[in-house]
Amino acid sequence: MNLSRLFIERPVATLMLVLAMALFGALAYTQLPVNDLPQVDFPTLRISASLPGANPETMGNTVATPLERQLATVAGIESMSSQSSQGSTSITLQFELGRDIDAAAQDVQTAIAQAARNLPQGMDPPQLRKINPADSPILYLALSAERLPLTELDAIADSRVAQRLSSLSGVAQVLVFGSQKYALRLYLDPAKLQARGLTFADVIQKVQTANANLPSGTLDGATRAYTVKAPVALANAKDFGDIIVAYHDGTALRVKDLGRAEDGVEDDKRRTWYNGTRAIVLAVQRQPGANTVEVAERIRAMLPQIEEELPDGVTLQVHSDRSRFVRDSLHEVNFTLILALGLVVLVIFAFLHNLRATLIAALVLPSSLLGTFAFMHLAGYSLNNLSLMAITLAIGFVVDDAVVVIENIARHMDMGKTRMQAALDGAQEIGFTVLSMTISLAAVFLPILFMGGMIGRLFQEFAVSIGVAVLLSGVVALTLTPMLCARGLVHEPLNNPLSRAFDAGFNRFRSFYGDTLRASMRHRGAMLLFSVAVLGAMVWLAGQVKQGFIPRVDSGMIFASVQYPEGIPFEELSTRQQQLASIVQKHPAVEGLMSSAGQGGGGVTGGNVGRLVIRLTPRNTRPGADEVIDELHAATRRIGGINVTYQNPASINVGALVSSSDYQLTLTAGDFDMLKAASAAVEKRLESVPLIEDVNSNLELRNPELRVSLDPIEAARLGITTQQVQQTLYDALGGRRISEIYGASDQYVVSIKALPEAQLNPAVIGQLPLKTASGGLTRLDAVARVEAGVGPIAVHHYGQQPAVTLSFNLAPGASLDAALSAALEAAREVVPAEVALQLTGAAQKFQESTVQLPLLLLFTVVVIYMVLAVLYEHLGHPLTILTALPLAGFGALLVLLLMDEELNIFSFVGIILLVGLVKKNGIMMIDFALTRQRAGMSAEDAIVEACQVRLRPIMMTTFAAIFATLPIAIGFGAGGEARRPLGIAVVGGLVFSQFLTLYITPTFYVSMARLEAALVRWRARFA
Repeated sequence: MNLSRLFIERPVATLMLVLAMALFGALAYTQLPVNDLPQVDFPTLRISASLPGANPETMGNTVATPLERQLATVAGIESMSSQSSQGSTSITLQFELGRDIDAAAQDVQTAIAQAARNLPQGMDPPQLRKINPADSPILYLALSAERLPLTELDAIADSRVAQRLSSLSGVAQVLVFGSQKYALRLYLDPAKLQARGLTFADVIQKVQTANANLPSGTLDGATRAYTVKAPVALANAKDFGDIIVAYHDGTALRVKDLGRAEDGVEDDKRRTWYNGTRAIVLAVQRQPGANTVEVAERIRAMLPQIEEELPDGVTLQVHSDRSRFVRDSLHEVNFTLILALGLVVLVIFAFLHNLRATLIAALVLPSSLLGTFAFMHLAGYSLNNLSLMAITLAIGFVVDDAVVVIENIARHMDMGKTRMQAALDGAQEIGFTVLSMTISLAAVFLPILFMGGMIGRLFQEFAVSIGVAVLLSGVVALTLTPMLCARGLVHEPLNNPLSRAFDAGFNRFRSFYGDTLRASMRHRGAMLLFSVAVLGAMVWLAGQVKQGFIPRVDSGMIFASVQYPEGIPFEELSTRQQQLASIVQKHPAVEGLMSSAGQGGGGVTGGNVGRLVIRLTPRNTRPGADEVIDELHAATRRIGGINVTYQNPASINVGALVSSSDYQLTLTAGDFDMLKAASAAVEKRLESVPLIEDVNSNLELRNPELRVSLDPIEAARLGITTQQVQQTLYDALGGRRISEIYGASDQYVVSIKALPEAQLNPAVIGQLPLKTASGGLTRLDAVARVEAGVGPIAVHHYGQQPAVTLSFNLAPGASLDAALSAALEAAREVVPAEVALQLTGAAQKFQESTVQLPLLLLFTVVVIYMVLAVLYEHLGHPLTILTALPLAGFGALLVLLLMDEELNIFSFVGIILLVGLVKKNGIMMIDFALTRQRAGMSAEDAIVEACQVRLRPIMMTTFAAIFATLPIAIGFGAGGEARRPLGIAVVGGLVFSQFLTLYITPTFYVSMARLEAALVRWRARFA
């Protein structure tokens, strides 16, 4: 059966079909979204709850625990973690990848509503938010002003900037860092309250009644109806300062007589700077699947309009724009693609010495690749680093089929046949070979499509894109290529001296190869032993190559988490954060710097944390990001009393846990005291492990506390309750929200607290006034004792149990697999059986991948074997074809080791890709040899002739694949660090396996043929 005859005989129809495919592909290319990576959604929800003034333990016991107990009933939760700090609780739920996030959000909202009855009274309802750890903000913007108050600047950021940007297509949300939203603060002097027989509760009650905002109704008169307008609610600090609280000796006693009312901010324990100037920072996140570049362009197009509307002296600056790195990275991938295209065409011309043949082969490339873009558009994919890398790799593969067809047709023309007859005969002869190569190569990517987890999600577009390109190339090679050969291929004499020299050299090499091949046949045992040795060496090398997970890229951004001593006054923290930022900003590689105090990464807040978001200068003006981190470490290490951890972020974040370092080890136990002791022992032990560094614990127990203990007898005598004491402490020290001011477009908090100057002495707690049952007044220290102590600055839970997370980074040059194993082994040496150990975040995902990836490779080999067995209707021939796999694997691992590259998920995909590549040589040999055997040749003569006849297409296709992958292995430009391991694995495997398979596969073929003949004779003997 000649699959190509119909298309050879109908050239116009064939040409129109291919042009239609190219046309739709070109149209689809212009509509594909542009992103740095495929859309990988990790279904994650975050619940935030606040109770101002509550300590971490209270937040953990009264807020986090009831919520967690109810949330545990929601189906599909993979992990649940919480952090409770002063006045706030954050619970993170990460769901199984298959869980629908919208349905999960509804279930979680229901669980929150059911838990509400167990939460503290008066607490604002918890807020639910969808997050995606894999999707970082695409832009950071800084809003600053020379003279404008920060509260007004915050209002501008919220109403004029954030809301305008949120309305743009593709923008999911705009997060605000360093919010300075206006609030009215009432500060009272406990001593003045005591002197006038008042309590905080008395003042709160008067403020709430004076600032009521209730409906008044209408009056229906005899001739008209009237809307009744009640007294206007209070609007500013003067109004609140004039509120009459009581009368003392006939004189009105106002709020301002007991303290003061002043304009302030809701949270005065957060500050943000941009390049040393106080600022409000906005982080813009895109919607899932939105085009990163287009969204960034829309935002940048709107910024001039927003800037025109800003008051004088207010500036809006772009701190960082992730779309620029995406553009640069994709530009480099496109350059790599074009370079690979040119190299492949040169390789084809070098072997064929025929311009027309080269052009015919080259036409397969645009038609196949454009057809792939059409499919990508229909599948909802994007142009990203992985899909374009798939297209680049495909350049070396899609041309293979056309080269094999052209070379075979040219060989038939050399026999004296006409172009038409040569095209018909050559295409028919090679059709099954092309079909086998195409189907078996495309089948390599099937297991990735069925693979679950993060790796399956991440590489799905890569697998489908390259698989479709390969299938389309097979179609084009069997349709367009023979049709063009039948009408345009001519035999061109070797007039060029270089061509003649190349052809003469190749003929000598082919003759030499034939002689050495027959010699190797006489030493089949030694060749088979060599193959076994290579297999063993490959297994050994797998243990020697450094293992990694997701490669890091130099995106021009560095993030730093800063940890200060527990109990540090916020003003001192703020000053030291500015000192740190000043040192960092002096580094010549730092172009822009966002600094925050009281707010860490992932929205974590606390009294002893800070954060830096560092933008570096262009890549060609500085060393690599990792080297800059080392220099920043050295520069900031001299600042005593702080712990700064710098991170060059991975190309994709896979963990929902917020951490100062890359990898996490979490300890959980029911007994907190046991957990505390175990975590301290593990932290100390991990610091001695040479493969890891920057060990940090999220358990901080030295936060200064003042513990109030009630005297039950004296309290009962005076009629004072525990609740009354707690309420008084909250009123005086918690910054309690007692009322609201309603503006035209927003509402603002009114809070109450003891005077800041009164809080300078801890003795003020004992001076707080309390009402007795008889209506008299007493001080808190009359019924309670105040003692100093220490406690946790935050309370953490993991899976509803108390938890401590130890985070760490890899030491330079360390293998991730070895480092995690060493960390676990060290931890197990000092942890009691009652304490559970678990790798979390990226470390956990890596641990899962170490099981998934080998299974994926095994599954791929099995699938290829099954496909080849179906195609050849034989169980032995697939084994012969697959003998090249150990050689390719050995070459890939050896080159990774020599180049000091990691075996990460990218390089592992390269090894899987080799499974499909190296077997193509075997298919071309075996298919021709089987044809000759059916014609009466012996197995040895058939395979020797097959190898010599197929040597040119084998060398052409191999060198085409090598040169197409070489630019990726070199790792040009932005994002090249991530692509390089894959390219190195492919090039190393191809180079090493190319020449050895020319001997190993034929030797194994002859051995299998003789074994098969022996089995036939054995069965005949006993038949």
